[in-house]
Amino acid sequence: MLAKPCSFCERTVPKGSGTMLVKNDGTVLWFCSSKCKKNMLELKRDARKIKWTKRYVKGGIRNK
Repeated sequence: MLAKPCSFCERTVPKGSGTMLVKNDGTVLWFCSSKCKKNMLELKRDARKIKWTKRYVKGGIRNK
């Protein structure tokens, strides 16, 4: 099994660590830490607006 990217910050989750969450609709979410899990699920934050994530874009919207 390969390392998966974190569903919130996009850092790699090494095999044997992190948390896997399976939602009722069948989607699988991988988290590298409880910090990422809490920010996504409990606090409902957008990863594009948080500076410490790899998804961060100034202004929150990425232009292609």
